[in-house]
Amino acid sequence: MAEVEAVQLKEEGNRHFQLQDYKAATKSYSQALKLTKDKALLATLYRNRAACGLKTESYVQAASDASRAIDINSSDIKALYRRCQALEHLGKLDQAFKDVQRCATLEPRNQNFQETLRRLNTSIQEKLRVQFSTDLRVQKMFEILLDENSEADKREKAANNLIVLGREEAGAEKIFQNNGIALLLQLLDTKKPELVLAAVRTLSGMCSGHRARATVILHAVRIDRICSLMAVENEEMSLAVCNLLQAIIDSLSGEDKREHRGKEEALVLDTKKDLKQITSHLLDMLVSKKVSGQGRDQALNLLNKNVPRKDLAIHDNSRTIYVVDNGLRKILKVVGQVPDLPSCLPLTDNTRMLASILINKLYDDLRCDPERDHFRKICEEYITGKFDPQDMDKNLNAIQTVSGILQGPFDLGNQLLGLKGVMEMMVALCGSERETDQLVAVEALIHASTKLSRATFIITNGVSLLKQIYKTTKNEKIKIRTLVGLCKLGSAGGTDYGLRQFAEGSTEKLAKQCRKWLCNTSIDTRTRRWAVEGLAYLTLDADVKDDFVQDIPALQAMFELAKTSDKTILYSVATTLVNCTNSYDVKEVIPELVQLAKFSKQHVPEEHPKVGSGAMWEGYGLCHQASKGGGM
Repeated sequence: MAEVEAVQLKEEGNRHFQLQDYKAATKSYSQALKLTKDKALLATLYRNRAACGLKTESYVQAASDASRAIDINSSDIKALYRRCQALEHLGKLDQAFKDVQRCATLEPRNQNFQETLRRLNTSIQEKLRVQFSTDLRVQKMFEILLDENSEADKREKAANNLIVLGREEAGAEKIFQNNGIALLLQLLDTKKPELVLAAVRTLSGMCSGHRARATVILHAVRIDRICSLMAVENEEMSLAVCNLLQAIIDSLSGEDKREHRGKEEALVLDTKKDLKQITSHLLDMLVSKKVSGQGRDQALNLLNKNVPRKDLAIHDNSRTIYVVDNGLRKILKVVGQVPDLPSCLPLTDNTRMLASILINKLYDDLRCDPERDHFRKICEEYITGKFDPQDMDKNLNAIQTVSGILQGPFDLGNQLLGLKGVMEMMVALCGSERETDQLVAVEALIHASTKLSRATFIITNGVSLLKQIYKTTKNEKIKIRTLVGLCKLGSAGGTDYGLRQFAEGSTEKLAKQCRKWLCNTSIDTRTRRWAVEGLAYLTLDADVKDDFVQDIPALQAMFELAKTSDKTILYSVATTLVNCTNSYDVKEVIPELVQLAKFSKQHVPEEHPKVGSGAMWEGYGLCHQASKGGGM
């Protein structure tokens, strides 16, 4: 009885459908579905109700009903086509295409199916083009990043995609053309580190290899804002902004060798003003108390890389002259900072070293004596201007400045040691009761003891002064530094056994004390690194090498110390390893030249009994090779 009523309701529904009363037809089909269990009838009712759904634009219901019919009969071509139509309206073109493709397989000659196939194929291609077009990707990424309600993982993915896109020429140009600079500025305004980083890295990619974009970005973001971002304490942020500035500098100066497409070069006629402005702001960062130690290091890195000429064959050193005239005093201020004083600028372990390197590079980049004289006079005026009998901190800054220059252009530093009052002040500071005064003075003496041939005053007077401090002080920090000074002076003859400064066995005693301090973890890292500095000189002695390589705890302590953030220790570690492994350039000794040297009563280097022949002759002009070997 129920099945008969279900068939009647189906026929009633068909009549309503023909009369275009689709709601009534849907109602009849729904009632019939509740009364029958016959699969064939069920498939027909679902298929018919799907047709009603298409007419009433109830596409979700139509797709669902058609699917139920297909579940009963997978070859129900009417149900397949109706689901195809519903899915097309729902925007699910790929699924709709599969359904009509199935229909066309079942009825290959059906022109309606073939036409639908062509139309859907065209629509799918267009949708894919739009969906994956750079414009939409850019828009979507910014929408996610600027939406505070976006999920964290979606934001991170969008940020990474934006960075990658900015590194591609096509992507960078699309970002640029689609109001990307303004949107990136909005990301900077959020002050959220992850979003600011994404914006900075995207801007870096956009600047690379494109002078016009780099100019626009520099003016839009502004150099003062870029520098303020680089000045933050966050190391990752500071480095990212440094990379952005480097990308801008490379593009403006033409250092970026990537091929420029189109005629963008014609849009920017002169970049010298922008480059000078960048240099000026970097110099200002050096002396600002608002700049973190990380930011100061990055500013120094940029100046080191971009101011002195890389190719001395290029005659234009105008950037160096500009920095000497407008920034040398600022660099000297950084070099002269004493970390223990309350007035000290924020520094890292590497800041003063980077400033010394910059001074050295600038000095080397000068072309003539008048330029070097001008450089020296600025240094002299700065140092002597610091001397103040009423203010010991200023005197400390003066001696610290000399110490820093000795680590850069040594010849210039040696000249500055001869300035009236410098050596007297160093001696006075050595006798001070204040630890900081003694530290600065002893370190200056150490740096002044670097080169035997150019430090005769220190060789003559430094040993007795350092010995006196070493014997009288009870401060471990002072003691270890004076020991390093003695190590340097004691090894002033290098590997020449005949030029050793101290009595037999003295260097082994000094090295033993260095190893003891090196292994003492209760001493601060800044002090322990001086123990490695001492070993870098003492391991020129063969006996010291033998003792050190057998001292496993000392070797381990040295390697652990090398892992710290203080990069100034790395050279000392490398030099110690070179000495211990005898990794020097081995040069052939010419017997005839040796005999000639003896005949003319010139000093002939003597080798240590434990060292193989030929190792002592380096640097004495008795070898075929002219290149300088390893070691200190």
